[in-house]
This record gives sequence, C-alpha cells and structure tokens, in this order.
Amino acid sequence: MVDTFLYTTPLDPRAKPLIDELTFEYDSRYGSYFSAAGAAEEMNRYPAEAFAPPHGNFLLLLRNGETIGGGAFKHYDDHTAEFKRIWTRSDLRRQGLAVKVLVELEVQAARQGYSRVYLTTGFRQPEAVGLYLKYGYTALFDIKVDPEVYRTLPFEKQIGHLATAGAAGIVRAERPLQQATGHR
Repeated sequence: MVDTFLYTTPLDPRAKPLIDELTFEYDSRYGSYFSAAGAAEEMNRYPAEAFAPPHGNFLLLLRNGETIGGGAFKHYDDHTAEFKRIWTRSDLRRQGLAVKVLVELEVQAARQGYSRVYLTTGFRQPEAVGLYLKYGYTALFDIKVDPEVYRTLPFEKQIGHLATAGAAGIVRAERPLQQATGHR
C-alpha cells in the first residue's frame, strides 16, 4: 500500500471521486438547507483557477493510484489561505488520512507565503469540528452554543512557523508517504 500526494487541479479526472463524494455527502447532510440548488452550487462556487498557484493549490491523496483523499486552498487575504474541500473517502475514514491532508496543506500554504489558515465547516459535520480542534485550530465561534445557530463554523490557525520548518517527515507529490499519521 503506497500513499502519495499529487498537486493538480479540480479539473483532473482523478479529482472526480473527491468532488462527487463531497457533493453527495453535503446533500445528504444539508439537502437544500443552504441553497435550493443543494451542494452542487457550493461545489461550483469557485473556478478551478482559484485553487492554482501562486495563490492556491489543489491536492489529492492517492493510494496505489486511486484517489482516497484531498483538499485545497485559495487566497483569502495577503496573509491567509482559506482551506476548502478537505475530504477522505468514506470507507477509509478513521485512519488519519484527513490529518495527512491537513498537515500537507498547512505546509504547502506556508511555503506559498501564507502565515494563517482560515476555514469553515458546516454545523452538521461534528467530525470536522473535532479534527480542527484536535489539531490546533481555534474556533471563531462559541463552541458551547448550538452550532446550528451559526450555520457555518469558522476556524483559524497560525502556520507561519511552518515556512521555515522544512516539513520534516512530509513526503511530496509522487513520492510514497510514510505510513505514520504525519503528526509532529
């Protein structure tokens, strides 16, 4: 079993599993809560160029050539990358794959000059909330309040220190990942 990161574009055919499953998952959890058009509207909100260097990036996690996870970031402001589309295949969850994707995106965003990450998740995604809190993200909302009050739940994390850390233990695109979870 070999896991690799691949920096690419949302238009890459290998991104289709990520986009299709995210759309299905968002529709399953939210239906038309945010929009009558459902998740398709959210998934098509940004052009592929928004996730392209030098201001963004789009990442797939591949296992033996098959897409099993991914994520992206885009420009939010001069110091902040906004993370989007963080996903792992539903049948492979609880294996630390989302952490691998998150850490890789953080390091890459820092390499591209960002010192802060901003992201949002929906109120019906407690797994994502738990992940972000566990891995050093600060909730920009009161976590003691019913999350449905907020609808979308914003988080932030400072990552400027990663620009000089050299990303020890992180393997880049087209090279095998270590089988560890990528924790530092």
